[in-house]
Amino acid sequence: MRIKVMKFGGTSVAKHEARVQSALKVISAKEQGFSPVVVVSAIGRKGAPYATDTLINMLREIDPAVEPDARELDLLVACGEILSSVIFAHTLKTLGYHAMAFRGGQAGIRTDGVYGNARIVGINPISLLRTVEQGSIPVVCGFQGVYVPGDGAPGGELTTLGRGGSDTTASAVGAALKAEAVEIFTDVDGVKTADPDSVPNAPTLRNVTYDEVAEIAHLGAKVLHPRAAEIAMNFDIPLWVKNTFSDDQGTEIVRRDRFPGRRVTGVTHTGKLVYLQFDLKDATGEHRRILESRIFETMARYGLNLFMLNLSPSGTGFAVPRSQFAMLAGILDSLVVPVDGQIYLLQVGAQPSKDVENQLRLLAPMGTVKTVVAELTEGCTMVSLVGHDYMQQPGVFFDVLSALHEAQIPVLQTTDSDYSLSVLIPESETNRCVKSLHERFKLSEII
Repeated sequence: MRIKVMKFGGTSVAKHEARVQSALKVISAKEQGFSPVVVVSAIGRKGAPYATDTLINMLREIDPAVEPDARELDLLVACGEILSSVIFAHTLKTLGYHAMAFRGGQAGIRTDGVYGNARIVGINPISLLRTVEQGSIPVVCGFQGVYVPGDGAPGGELTTLGRGGSDTTASAVGAALKAEAVEIFTDVDGVKTADPDSVPNAPTLRNVTYDEVAEIAHLGAKVLHPRAAEIAMNFDIPLWVKNTFSDDQGTEIVRRDRFPGRRVTGVTHTGKLVYLQFDLKDATGEHRRILESRIFETMARYGLNLFMLNLSPSGTGFAVPRSQFAMLAGILDSLVVPVDGQIYLLQVGAQPSKDVENQLRLLAPMGTVKTVVAELTEGCTMVSLVGHDYMQQPGVFFDVLSALHEAQIPVLQTTDSDYSLSVLIPESETNRCVKSLHERFKLSEII
């Protein structure tokens, strides 16, 4: 069997017309001799009646002060994909092709027990294979699986895979079925050199490496989830990003050895960020190491996303999404960290909050309290230049800073990796920064 996994995102299944267009892509694959296996996201995006965010808000609106139980939240949000799979399967039936909807667990997807951000630990695709052998088209719920506890509780526990989980489902199902290809359908022609909102005529890349697309996704682009790229790379599955609403060939994601040479791939950017710089110059070397460890352990425990990580002898800094800043401030501000008899008190922002002032009064009888202040830089964003074996080339960093200096765009912080070079800039300069780097590195000429 020539199996092809075809995943359709929220906009591709949002309305009847879009679902028919998506279904015709599936039928075309079947008529070309493939045995298609479909993976679907929830119907629509934020604000749509059955979108994941809409379902979450239904629960939170009951009482915003009471945090929903993670297990029950998974049960609720999984309904979006279940509705989508049933409706898509029925759409195929109305077009004359037999199809069958599957929940993640029914498709054989097993996960660990982390509600809201589970990882796939294995897939037994026997039901999917049987359905394909019978000439039917399986339609699998993306974003979900089932966790079977050690005691073998009947039915298992429904889990969800976190944001972008439907992409991950598609790649994992493709690996389990030894598919000839996995195609991710969205509402753009493929992976572009920049966000079309910033660079309207940004070209579509015809080939990118797994490493590049994972880096682009980690740095803010929403075209593909990085876990999906990693799974496809590990199992050597051809992976494509295509447009549901056009016949453009899309972007093929390939191994590094199939795409040698150095180049800049594109420019991407995150959403709104807040940058924090903790002043640790009054802490001794060992105390500083312990303080940094406590800060990062706390961030990890609460699942906060960190960007622009910076460590230096005088302090440590990082950026967080603005949407998570209130949570971060609630966690770190007035946090007491005792180290070898010395008491440190964390303060978020230049002015002490009432919580910090209260802690200082309560701790005063215990001896000297050293306040560790985090200076805030609000209203910023991170813009990243992504490249295949290019970032370590001499002169790249100079070219980036020169382009931004000429455009009079202030750079607040920088960081780099093997595949990217990132700058922290004022949020108001995002579009100008993306355009400047796009022009400086001649990305409009990439094919």
